[in-house]
Amino acid sequence: IIGEEKVEGITLCNTLNGEKSSLDISGLFIAIGHRPNTDLFIDQLNMDESGYLLTGADRSTTNIEGVFACGDVQDQRYRQAVTAAGSGCMAALDAERWLENFHDK
Repeated sequence: IIGEEKVEGITLCNTLNGEKSSLDISGLFIAIGHRPNTDLFIDQLNMDESGYLLTGADRSTTNIEGVFACGDVQDQRYRQAVTAAGSGCMAALDAERWLENFHDK
């Protein structure tokens, strides 16, 4: 990233030939990757081949009763903060309903 007090440009590297060039820009978004941080759930929760936790259709329920998944670890399509917040609300409501039913058992 080029600039002392603010972003003024970036140095690019061609991955095919190693050639470097500069590009003048005034802003930058950095992606931190598309692999969800779900390794701690391997062999516990069902997940797809990319590591996203599998949930019920239009729900946040997982294969373990009382365990819910939402946001970036569950949403392979959108993976964005607003979607994560919305699915977090879904998981909270699902957990609340599960707890109400669990308490009645």
